Amino acid sequence: MNSLECKNISKSFIINNDNLNVFSDINLKINESQKIAISGKSGAGKSTLLHIMAGLDKPTNGTVEFNDYDFSKISLNKLSEIRLKNFGFVYQFHHLLDDLTIAENISIPAKLNNNFNKTKKDQIISLMKDLNIYDRKDHLPWKLSGGEKQRAAIARALTNEPKFLFLDEPTGNLDEENANVIQDILINISKTHGVALITATHDNKFINAFDTIYDLSDTKLNELNE
Repeated sequence: MNSLECKNISKSFIINNDNLNVFSDINLKINESQKIAISGKSGAGKSTLLHIMAGLDKPTNGTVEFNDYDFSKISLNKLSEIRLKNFGFVYQFHHLLDDLTIAENISIPAKLNNNFNKTKKDQIISLMKDLNIYDRKDHLPWKLSGGEKQRAAIARALTNEPKFLFLDEPTGNLDEENANVIQDILINISKTHGVALITATHDNKFINAFDTIYDLSDTKLNELNE
């Protein structure tokens, strides 16, 4: 089984010659199919923690390991390969490319991974149908509603069949109705595909659907539902 583990990670920044400690001594192990939520006030470091776990940022101290790979000891090319094949990302803002159609946007990870073949094209069509955006496949992003754009972003994140899906405030820019739709989609994806969900969110309803909930405050990560 795939696993992702943080070992004694800390993160700090130097601002105006002062050391700002964001968080310290975080230990966390996530297995495939688990659902982990991280809550906390704005500025507590939730997004920074997600980025470090996903190999998009480096901790000041400590290590992050995916299976047998220590992120601090592998090349950037190998780290990029691990991210591309095993991790998916959904953010508060969809980050779709304006000049590409929805289908083209969703296909980007497969093309980067050099596996944009007929089988993958069929999988992408199936994804778009499952997420109820197939009829929008030839449209540019500006023609879609906020909820449709976020569903397209989810489809793009799932294109390479990731083992871990990182969600940074995925419902934060949506109205309640669309937020509920996105929540249901993500939880169902985890159940049906065995994808681990790791989210940073203020959405209490979304949080309550997760197996384990942590609070990041005063530089420490504490489990709330022990």
